Amino acid sequence: MFWSAPLSAEHHPQIVAVDARMDPAACTTMVEVRQGVDALDRALVALLAERQRYMDAAARIKPNRDAVHDQARIEDVVSKVLVSAEAHHLSPDIAEPVWRLLIDRCIAHEFGVYDRTRS
Repeated sequence: MFWSAPLSAEHHPQIVAVDARMDPAACTTMVEVRQGVDALDRALVALLAERQRYMDAAARIKPNRDAVHDQARIEDVVSKVLVSAEAHHLSPDIAEPVWRLLIDRCIAHEFGVYDRTRS
């Protein structure tokens, strides 16, 4: 399975590939489970790096530092994630805290980028 990522910079991947892996229901050994998890982790890292580049763009675009933390947007993102999580049978006990931490770290990153590019 592949996702297109229309990126032009030569240091950024054009495609995020998810390595072939066994369906979790078909796994019979921990080796198979770990291979599947490792393949997904590699893809998640690439996707998170792309998400971070959007935070870099947000830091560049936002008109002032006060715009970096937007509580209404945070709640909107979490709400959308929880709907998607339900559709994909991901426990909200995993989805919500993971995304809240991800958002928190992305905001911290965005503040850093904002400050570095405005000083």
